Amino acid sequence: MQKILVTGANGFVGKMVCADLLARGFEVTAAVRNVPAGASVNSDGLRFVGVGNIDANTNWDAALAGCSGVIHLAARAHILNDEVADPLAAFRATNVAGTLQLARSAARAGVTRFVFVSSVGVNGNQNERPFTEDDTPLPAEPYAVSKLEAELALQADAANGAMELVIVRPPLVYGPGCPGNFLRLLKLLSTRIPLPFAAMRNKRSFVGVWNLADFLATCLVHDKAAGHVFLISDLEDVTLPDLLRGLARGMGRNAPLFSVPPGWLAKLAGMAGKRAMFDKLGGTLTVDASRTHTVLGWTPPVSLAEGLQRTGRWYTER
Repeated sequence: MQKILVTGANGFVGKMVCADLLARGFEVTAAVRNVPAGASVNSDGLRFVGVGNIDANTNWDAALAGCSGVIHLAARAHILNDEVADPLAAFRATNVAGTLQLARSAARAGVTRFVFVSSVGVNGNQNERPFTEDDTPLPAEPYAVSKLEAELALQADAANGAMELVIVRPPLVYGPGCPGNFLRLLKLLSTRIPLPFAAMRNKRSFVGVWNLADFLATCLVHDKAAGHVFLISDLEDVTLPDLLRGLARGMGRNAPLFSVPPGWLAKLAGMAGKRAMFDKLGGTLTVDASRTHTVLGWTPPVSLAEGLQRTGRWYTER
């Protein structure tokens, strides 16, 4: 039985990844900042190890004991109203130095494969044609800059060592328990307030948390995954109105949409000081994730339509 270390194991994605690995018969060590009170092993057999803050000084020895693979999810991610004096330095401390400390500790411990979960933000924030793995990176925010720097440092180390590296760049991840913008959309839909997005035609790529967990497990074991960078998605793109309709179907209702010209919405958002938020909601960001199929033969186990309905249903039943 292979033993796998998952970092960020108590997060939205980490919980699903751990559950998926356990269901496949892996032994899983869950790295968390602090071990849950009263339990180092839960009822599913998940073993928790506290590692404290992730930076250049983190001691990973106990967490890595006996592990043959690592899925590194933990990161300093997007923070609203970040109050640190130098956000990029703070991102680098965790996402670059902390990642390298883990990877080098893993190599010394005999880990054979390291799966690093990066971000589609490494490619950029918007596009007119789908991003590919071969595009020149254009990170626009400190978080994405730190993820690119971590990728490059890991690749340099991997070129000189025996531990295999796989890099995965997901777009926005959705599913039960989702935080951030997806949760905000669900809250908006639940109010039944009419939403002025029916005329929006921008498309975005997303990945359901089930599909991401399935793909990361594939990257752990597939012979052809080593050395690759993969963009991942549900392999379907969706407009904002159709996204809202899919979530609403899971809630057992229709999406209350009406049409306002997108240009007007952009101007109104700018006047309200919300232009950056509107650009994220109304911009196009698609990925060409075909490499996941051509190299690994992978297809998403859950369709976009089913994933959106599951997410809407979760929100109403939680």
